[in-house]
Amino acid sequence: MTLTSSRACRLIVVTETYPPEINGVANTMAQLVTGLERLGHQVMLVRPWQSGDRTASNANHSPTQLCRVPGLPIPGYRGLRFGLPVGGRLRARWRSWRPQAVYIATQGPLGHMALRTARQLGIPVLTGFHTQFHQYSRYYGLGLLMRPIIYLLRRFHNRADATLVPTRALQQELEQQGFRNLRVFSRGVDTERFSPARRCREQRRAWGCDDNSLAVLYVGRLAAEKNIDLAFAAYAAIAATGRDCKFILVGDGPERERLARQHPDYIFAGAQVGLALATQYASADLFLFPSLTETFGNVVMEAMASGLPVLAFDYAAARQHIRSGSNGLVVPVNDAEAFIRHALVGAQNPLHLRQLGQAARASATAMSWDHVIQDLEQDILTLIQRNGTADYNCGDKQCAPFGNA
Repeated sequence: MTLTSSRACRLIVVTETYPPEINGVANTMAQLVTGLERLGHQVMLVRPWQSGDRTASNANHSPTQLCRVPGLPIPGYRGLRFGLPVGGRLRARWRSWRPQAVYIATQGPLGHMALRTARQLGIPVLTGFHTQFHQYSRYYGLGLLMRPIIYLLRRFHNRADATLVPTRALQQELEQQGFRNLRVFSRGVDTERFSPARRCREQRRAWGCDDNSLAVLYVGRLAAEKNIDLAFAAYAAIAATGRDCKFILVGDGPERERLARQHPDYIFAGAQVGLALATQYASADLFLFPSLTETFGNVVMEAMASGLPVLAFDYAAARQHIRSGSNGLVVPVNDAEAFIRHALVGAQNPLHLRQLGQAARASATAMSWDHVIQDLEQDILTLIQRNGTADYNCGDKQCAPFGNA
């Protein structure tokens, strides 16, 4: 589908992470940048230098304009960097390029400086709530920091014209905590890349699975905040029944080496991207997603689009898109026993799992990134019109009142 807009804008996207880095925020930012460009807008991407910047692989993700800033490694997140607050460089680039709106996806030093710079130059600002840092603190023995972190996040986002969140449930939760001007910017999925057609017998054979085996999959960061121990417990319960099964974990992170040593019989496939990742999803039979710290959970939608039944807690993407027992399985938040019980029931009924996967694929076909980006564009156009930025007007676009959704 080719998208068009009535008039092009100059837009800034500020993010600490972007492909070829592998995580949900990076993927969402790539979809945002490329989607806005397909609509005809000019986009300047501001991000830290990456290790792969001197290779050809990054050319596939280059926007109209690229402003790279110096950065430093993020502790505990191998390969990721946070940008330094180079306010002088931002002011110089933005004064010459004259952007009409700024979208800030991350709240590190670079994001804070970008917000300050936009305010100084009179450029309207949208921020994105992409990561629940306050929830992470309890998984690293820093639970007492949750309230101060919420305070800092609220202070940051409330300085913007609006903050975009992925679900209405999170919008309501943050409103109760004092966040203002929240709007929903949902997530889409690439249903051509992630498809049941990617199911591969050779991939299953490489895992040690035949047609009757149960391939249980986890995709995500291997870190404490992902609650991975529950996925291990659920799989152990399945294996204890004598079922012919394999557990495949796709992803990287600080827990990978420890987990691999403790479970040498599990398959640690490492980080996967593109068609390799799509093949992993489509070749499995059950997707376990035990995380309780997701802002959304893009992997839930990728699994659904791949025809893979998902077992997850009832919040974020799972709450928004899964009807338990119809196109997947959800259990009450924090109910570990229910999670394990549903994993066992699903494993004992392969026919039902296949039916759930088929229904999940049918649901995913309506989750187009094009539709999501068009909704975001409307928010941006309305913000620009309301602020009268530069010489922009909305042309033929009808701009809705801007405020709480």
